[in-house]
Amino acid sequence: MNATSASPADTAETRLATTPAQAQAAVRMLVWDAPVRVFHWLLALSFAGAYITAESESWRLLHVTLGYTLAGLVVFRVLWGLIGTRYARFSTFVRGPRAVAGYLRAMVRGRPEHHVGHNPAGALAIVALLGLAALIAATGWATYNDVGGGWLEDLHELAANTMLAVVGLHIAGVVVASWLHRENLVRAMVTGYKTGSPQDGIARAWRSVAALMLVAVLGFWWLQWQGAPSTSLTDRPAAAAKAGHDGDDD
Repeated sequence: MNATSASPADTAETRLATTPAQAQAAVRMLVWDAPVRVFHWLLALSFAGAYITAESESWRLLHVTLGYTLAGLVVFRVLWGLIGTRYARFSTFVRGPRAVAGYLRAMVRGRPEHHVGHNPAGALAIVALLGLAALIAATGWATYNDVGGGWLEDLHELAANTMLAVVGLHIAGVVVASWLHRENLVRAMVTGYKTGSPQDGIARAWRSVAALMLVAVLGFWWLQWQGAPSTSLTDRPAAAAKAGHDGDDD
């Protein structure tokens, strides 16, 4: 599919007028819209927090909250991948196995193909992360609500560990690609900007959508906090000790 095909988000964008001379000049251009960037860092934060708190009963509510957040973020990213700006859409970066293998071979030779948006290997990692996050959220919900039996808990843990491995590979790929292309890909995912031809950039960051997403996530976290049990975490050991003493008195 053509990478410049129209989308509902792109209809509001103004095509950047450039002359042939300007097209050859490298400029600072906007590539990653605000919703993509906010999604990226919220997903990283939510997964890291959920993974760290997985084995702690005291932090169970936080673990569950972050798991539900993962589910909501995946739903948003799938929708934005269909109607979002040029480099957010799956049609512009999801490629088949041959494209991924060709890109990896070029990287090994030290002459990787340059892509303004996600490269084929990075796209594969993104699809894998979205699928694993959805699986983690679904099996986590089933485990939390005692649906399906213990095998779902094992699948939940396996999916989380697999996602951690994919995250590691993704980070390694970003470091290698940044070095080979001489561009800071991490900074680009923070600022949204890269250096390239003016006509390759997007014209609008869609900060309003990113703000709504952030408000929705923070609002959900606040509601979860409001619904937390009134007994504080520090009271639980004392309560358990009291129950033990009461049992000794019988």
